[in-house]
Amino acid sequence: MRMKQLGHSGLFVSELCLGTMTFGGGDDMWGQIGQLGQSDADALVKTALDAGINFIDTANIYAGGASERILGQSLRNLGIPRHEVVVATKVFGPMGESPNAMGASRGHIMTQVRASLERMGLDYIDLYQIHGFDPATPMVETLEALNTLVQQGLVRYIGLSNWAAWQVVKAVGITEARRLAPILSLQAYYTLAARDLEREIIPMLKSENIGLMVWSPLAGGLLSGKYDRKGAGDGRRDGFDFPPVNRDRAFDVVDVMRDIAGDHEASVAQIAQAWLLHQDAVTSVIVGAKRVEQLTDNIRSTEVRLSDQDLARLDDVSRLPVEYPGWMFERQGAYRS
Repeated sequence: MRMKQLGHSGLFVSELCLGTMTFGGGDDMWGQIGQLGQSDADALVKTALDAGINFIDTANIYAGGASERILGQSLRNLGIPRHEVVVATKVFGPMGESPNAMGASRGHIMTQVRASLERMGLDYIDLYQIHGFDPATPMVETLEALNTLVQQGLVRYIGLSNWAAWQVVKAVGITEARRLAPILSLQAYYTLAARDLEREIIPMLKSENIGLMVWSPLAGGLLSGKYDRKGAGDGRRDGFDFPPVNRDRAFDVVDVMRDIAGDHEASVAQIAQAWLLHQDAVTSVIVGAKRVEQLTDNIRSTEVRLSDQDLARLDDVSRLPVEYPGWMFERQGAYRS
């Protein structure tokens, strides 16, 4: 398990991050993703830590706070020293009916950070992330609230999730101009079936030296190898068809991944995740599971070394169509290369 620096910081995180969205769901959307109780969660956390994963991601909204609560209890049950694990959580989604019980306002952030700490039983959060872009709150209000949390010692580093490139860059400009705590990471959706990040976001992340945490590396299970073009399969997408995917394009990718998986004696899922681990913009890939066997399969993706030929084949089948201004950058950039 390789360790990587998170953005322009001295914090090192594992190339795989344990996602906890499967912890604690009930008879709601979260229950369709996972309904793991404490003992099952303990087994997953132990498997991850034993494999060298030191990075765990959750969110206050997952199962209405149950995911955070279960994660915190797992760390205590397993006797994990606090300094040995990097805990990330997020704030943004509705945690009540009030219009002030959601979003990225100063009030909501200050309330929810303490609620997350109490649920997890922790003194501080390593990485606190804004889970989405809030059009109703001035960006400077959000960033100054996060800076306050860092100054108070409740949060050590800050990150964003599901923001556009222009929004991230604007936030970077504000933090630099006002000397606020810097933005170190962006959590975003990136897979072989959906390489949209490569148009604007990844070039921006490289330019600003911001780390990339990838969520849903298997496109909600569609790249797990469990599904075929006829729709047959047995996985999470049967009950929770998200994120949106161009299925024809995705299954073209799966066909190639099956072939490469056979060459490496690996699973299709391992190839999908190994491709992400070969992308230099990626800091950590978030992997979730309902069973230890699933997590173990995901962890083995770190052992798969794709050849240049493998990477070329995957690139050919999954490459984004060229759009403006990309084709003009390529044409005019040739003058200066």
